Amino acid sequence: MSGRILLVGVLMAVGLFVQCAKDGPVPVPPEEPDPVDPPEWLIPEDEILDGGPGRDGIPALFSPFFISAEEATYLADEDIVLGLKFGGEIRAYPHLILDWHEIVNDRLGEEHICITYCPLTGTGVAWDRKLNGELTDFVISGLLYNSNMIAYNRETDSNWSQMLLRCVNGEQIGERIKTYQLIETTWKTWKTLWPETKVLSRATGHNQNYNTYPYGNYRTNNNTLIFPVDIEDNRLPWKERVLGVVSGGSAKAFRFETLPETGIGVINDGLPGKNIVVAGSREKELLVAFGRKLDDGKNLTFTPVQDALPVIMTDQEGNRWNIFGEAVSGPRQGTKLPHVDAFIGYWVAWGAFYPGLKFR
Repeated sequence: MSGRILLVGVLMAVGLFVQCAKDGPVPVPPEEPDPVDPPEWLIPEDEILDGGPGRDGIPALFSPFFISAEEATYLADEDIVLGLKFGGEIRAYPHLILDWHEIVNDRLGEEHICITYCPLTGTGVAWDRKLNGELTDFVISGLLYNSNMIAYNRETDSNWSQMLLRCVNGEQIGERIKTYQLIETTWKTWKTLWPETKVLSRATGHNQNYNTYPYGNYRTNNNTLIFPVDIEDNRLPWKERVLGVVSGGSAKAFRFETLPETGIGVINDGLPGKNIVVAGSREKELLVAFGRKLDDGKNLTFTPVQDALPVIMTDQEGNRWNIFGEAVSGPRQGTKLPHVDAFIGYWVAWGAFYPGLKFR
């Protein structure tokens, strides 16, 4: 019996050998590739510079104190502020204070918002403090990329590029941050439009001379950078303030001088995959951007409205829109225009982050 089993086994082996010989050599399974570790940084590590103060070396603000417009006597009409409207609350964050602190961890009603401002690139961005539903705080990492701040999130041990609007290192790497509309303009314009505004107080708990700009003539000298950028774009003066609008991996810049010398100007434009409108006033140093395509698929085309601030434009349906993108009258009253990632910054920064970007 055992001999028969052995004979059958031999015949089966021979049959398999003959069949394999007909089909060609037996394939050798490929070796499993070695696992590839994800990059530690999304940006070139050799272009990340130490700004000097170190983490928390520039103190961020927490639970800030606000005063009324009448009490904000430390501000001159020409001083620049970052304005925010959320729900029924309107607040102004002056550059005079942000130059020294750069980050304000704030709360408006039920929303927790972080105001970020980088004096080296002149960029102010408001973003959500909640990451994956958890409330977090942001501080200064002390690191720079293309002269722009990298914010540090304590709870997730992650670093966030302000102008890239995403996490570039750490637990949240690759994630984009949710942003809110932040309007940069003069104190005179802001308080005229919104006399009920609250203003960030100088009572910050820190002993800083807020009437002194900490970087000398940096913001007006077009030939000076404290830290280098990867690409120097000389098509416009380096420190010219332009509104950059970001969509996906592309951006477009809009100059104040594109607007008429007086009154409101409106530009119907677009980026890849997104129709936008840019509107504002050169004389009032006001420039904002919104999406033009509504949720129902309707593409709006805008024209300026004069002498009606905060209303700045109307559309082909007869709606009138204010500087926050809110329809204040017309068939779409109560509607908000789609939010876009848009903020003012120095041309040198926009040219470094988005090489060759178009401008008008």
